[in-house]
Amino acid sequence: MSERATREETVDVVWSGSWVAERLGVALEGDGELQELLGLALRRNPKRAHLLVSNVLGKHVPQRPSVVHGAGFELGERVRALLGDREARRAVVLGYAETATGLGHAVADGLRDAPYLHSTRRPVAGVEQAGGFEESHSHATSHLLLPEDRDLLASGGTGADASVLVLVDDEFSTGNTVLNTIRALHALHPRERYVIVALVDMRSAGDRDRLTVFAAEIGARVDLVTRSTGTVALPDGVLERGQALVAAQEAEQEAEQAGRAEGPAAAVEDADSAPVTRVDLDWPAGVPDGGRHGFTPAHRAALEAALPAMADRIAAELGDAAGPGDAAELGDAAGPAPRQVLVLGFEELMYAPLRLGTALEAALGADAEVRYSTTTRSPVLAVDDPGYAIRTRLVFPAHDDPADGPGDRYAYNVAGAGFDAVVAVVDSTADTPELHAPDGLLARLAEHTGHVLLAVLPSYVPATAAPTGVPGTPTPAPERQEPAVLPEPLRGPDFSSYAPQDVGWLLQDLSDTELEAPTEEREEAIQSGGAHYAESLPVEYQPSAEYQALFTAALEASAARIARAVGTVTETVLAERGPRPVLVSLARAGTPVGVLMRRWAQHRHGLDLPHYAISIVRGRGIDATALRWLAAHHDPADVVFVDGWTGKGAITRELAAAITEFEASGGPAGFDPEIAVLADPGGCVRTYGTREDFLIPSACLNSTVSGLISRTVLRADLVGPDDFHGGKFYRELADSDVSGLFLDTIAARFDEVAGQVEEAAKELLAADRAPTWEGWAAVERISGEYGIHDVNLVKPGVGETTRVLLRRVPWKILAKRGAGADLEHIRLLAEQRGVPVEEVDDLPYSCVGLIHPRFTRGATGADGKAVQGA
Repeated sequence: MSERATREETVDVVWSGSWVAERLGVALEGDGELQELLGLALRRNPKRAHLLVSNVLGKHVPQRPSVVHGAGFELGERVRALLGDREARRAVVLGYAETATGLGHAVADGLRDAPYLHSTRRPVAGVEQAGGFEESHSHATSHLLLPEDRDLLASGGTGADASVLVLVDDEFSTGNTVLNTIRALHALHPRERYVIVALVDMRSAGDRDRLTVFAAEIGARVDLVTRSTGTVALPDGVLERGQALVAAQEAEQEAEQAGRAEGPAAAVEDADSAPVTRVDLDWPAGVPDGGRHGFTPAHRAALEAALPAMADRIAAELGDAAGPGDAAELGDAAGPAPRQVLVLGFEELMYAPLRLGTALEAALGADAEVRYSTTTRSPVLAVDDPGYAIRTRLVFPAHDDPADGPGDRYAYNVAGAGFDAVVAVVDSTADTPELHAPDGLLARLAEHTGHVLLAVLPSYVPATAAPTGVPGTPTPAPERQEPAVLPEPLRGPDFSSYAPQDVGWLLQDLSDTELEAPTEEREEAIQSGGAHYAESLPVEYQPSAEYQALFTAALEASAARIARAVGTVTETVLAERGPRPVLVSLARAGTPVGVLMRRWAQHRHGLDLPHYAISIVRGRGIDATALRWLAAHHDPADVVFVDGWTGKGAITRELAAAITEFEASGGPAGFDPEIAVLADPGGCVRTYGTREDFLIPSACLNSTVSGLISRTVLRADLVGPDDFHGGKFYRELADSDVSGLFLDTIAARFDEVAGQVEEAAKELLAADRAPTWEGWAAVERISGEYGIHDVNLVKPGVGETTRVLLRRVPWKILAKRGAGADLEHIRLLAEQRGVPVEEVDDLPYSCVGLIHPRFTRGATGADGKAVQGA
């Protein structure tokens, strides 16, 4: 939607479907979010005159890239929760061209491990068609399926049994397109389960019944995952009345245009058209520009790694567009830096521009407002009214030599939207003379913005179809040479205060490197996208005497409870993964738990289990060098990953994705990404000691209860491709170290709880322990209710809330009404930092910590504490 339209709606609260609704009697009926997600427009179409226009799809309405990607990503996470981790790893995602190619790709991102393919209307010479289907209500019906790997649709390219097929479209209106697809593909590759994903489900009651009958007919389970549900109420004769209204509006607009052409303004040519600058992105070699021929988890990992640098190149060009030097000093010699930037994709090429947009949002931070949309083949009537979803349109000739011949193409809500700069992203097939023609897309954009950047991605062509030297042709990657000698684990007392047999740290020692930064400085850098949290360390919290006494009392009070959970999770692991599992804790919260599990196995069964600590970083994955070390010294199938507790399950998802990417990149196979945890209040894993959310005293402190080891560090200038991730040993804090006290106090209760552990483990092994993801759902709800809209800033559970208070800039604490002693240290820390504690009901956790949203250092008081009630 144009910025002008957004401003008007803010004032007048005008729904962008009201113009059509008032004139044709069309109504949207459904849940409360429906009108926020959808507007209405009209088009010339003999089958359906009205068009549902999504505000979060990024096709017709410019929207923040993070919102567009987030909408699909969250649907993907819901599919993963529906399927469960194991089944999700066998899923294949199929998106529909052209509107849902980006949405489908974002859903695949949310699933984490799924390969992605989208249908296409662009035939590619030499690529054999693997299938096709028709879209009944579309203006362009033929969909082609052109996977590079012919096995992709059958088994996800794994060669295993038929996988779950996840089909993604922007709207589920009648179900005809999806049913046609399933029917065609089921005949080729029968499978037991399909999942249909859409932003909105707008089917009638009859269409809903038809899906049920269809599933029974093919003998498969068909699930549906949508963000919003409703129906479109259409009065009799609406198609004819809509066509007449379109014709009348077009005639009126043509008359207005003719009048303007005869006026004085007609003599003014494009003297003020903006310059067009080509920007070289250095697109990563071998990574497809989209999912036309398939996009694998390995491709995803390579793209994620390259996005920040590509966004920096765009940001640098945008800065250059303002002129040299500082605008305030140079006056007219330098214009202001662009504040409103549009990243404009091209028809089916939706995902790559979208991700460039999300990376550009992070690169520019608060300095600019970034929006994203794409051009389209779909002709839609434009009406400049705040109650209409398509305010303006640009028309230009097709520029990719389409198979169905030349024709007009469109960009909506760009003209008049006030964009200072437009970044047009096309593939090399579409970088033609038509693109650069006087009436082409670039010229049309230049009429409505201050600067046009052109970014051209190499059109990916499968190796089997492309002649040598074609841009975008994948080249075989050289076999990776393993280093002659992998680094050895670090052990105490040289690194950590733990005994050498307790744990081997698969880390490199960065103790002499200055890595600490003030909490508020780190928070600002992290939230602005200027730095990743793993690139620096918070200043280690030094507890007051009052807090230290509280820790000691809490440890004594909860020791038996923790011992019971340690025993239960260890017995479960021995029963299911025995007889001699290799414990690999996720440093550092998981490491005290790994040591305790090792001690339980030794005390109760005489087993001397190997135990190592490994680094995993949210958004960056697991330490691949450490995995290779483990595979060189142990059977990967024996490795059991261990963590302290679950919050919303982010690390659970991160580990599963990281293992998949590691194997896809040629790493040794066989690691099971399932995590065993002491406490699983979020319902995110199936191997746990308890699902209660209670105080685990090791969460109360930082290094002084974790062997004097820092959290892990991953920074390119410190960690090479064959290095372990880094960590620091805080030898200077030895006088405050309670790591041994923590372990010994709990181990002393092992015999006392042995009988309870035996019963608890027996019950768990017989129970349904499938993850419920209850915590993730609660986090999404809280994120929306409190206006945060970023699940990474919501930290659920006692352990995660403690971390927020110790390491981040807290905003407020939500405490479950009636929670008692487990929250005493939370209340004390909150009081010390000036953070309000809000008592709430209906909380699946004892407490939840909210990180200050939209943080800058101006959001803290003079003493660096969070502002009360901010």
